Amino acid sequence: MTANVALSAKFAYIIFGKGLLVLFNNKKKTEENAAEETKAASAEVKEEEAKADAADSQTEEADVSDESVDISVLQKALSAAQAETEKVKAELAQLADIRLRLAAEYDNFRKRSQREKDAIYADATASGVAALLPIIDNIERALAAENASADDMRKGVEMINAQAVQVLDKLGVSSFGQIGETFDPNIHHCVGTLSAEGVESGAIAAVLQKGYKLGDKIIRPAMVQVAE
Repeated sequence: MTANVALSAKFAYIIFGKGLLVLFNNKKKTEENAAEETKAASAEVKEEEAKADAADSQTEEADVSDESVDISVLQKALSAAQAETEKVKAELAQLADIRLRLAAEYDNFRKRSQREKDAIYADATASGVAALLPIIDNIERALAAENASADDMRKGVEMINAQAVQVLDKLGVSSFGQIGETFDPNIHHCVGTLSAEGVESGAIAAVLQKGYKLGDKIIRPAMVQVAE
């Protein structure tokens, strides 16, 4: 029995020892696995950090590149705007010069036209006076005749009147206002009415002063009386 107890004790010791060895080995393996896992995790973290740093570096390079591109684009746009501004300034200067030239040309044209107008008026007046001078000469000759009879004076006046009509005809001036004409307030000036046989009511019954016109332009309306 003692031998059995001793054997059982020895067997238990052996089992206990193996158990300790197993526990030790398991602990060692666990520590090794933990170390390996820690090492792997550390390496993974470092790798992720490296990737993050690389990504940040690329982002910074991209930002710098974008900034460079933006600055370049802005510089080009600024240069184009400056060139366009200079072009517009040149065009404005050219337009201002053209405006000044046109203003000077218009002023010269206005002055030239006024001079020509004055010259035309002077020439027309001189031409009209020249045409009337022979009539004035004949009137002066008639007045100078001291012993002229009434018949001679009448004939002289009739000749002067015919001469005046010829002069007016050459100048394009014609007379109007005859008895029996229809009264027209645009060319006739009525100073009264009267009863006249053989004249229709509303027609000219008497002409106190003839009217004259140059073409369609009325120089003087006829002074008339209208039949009742």
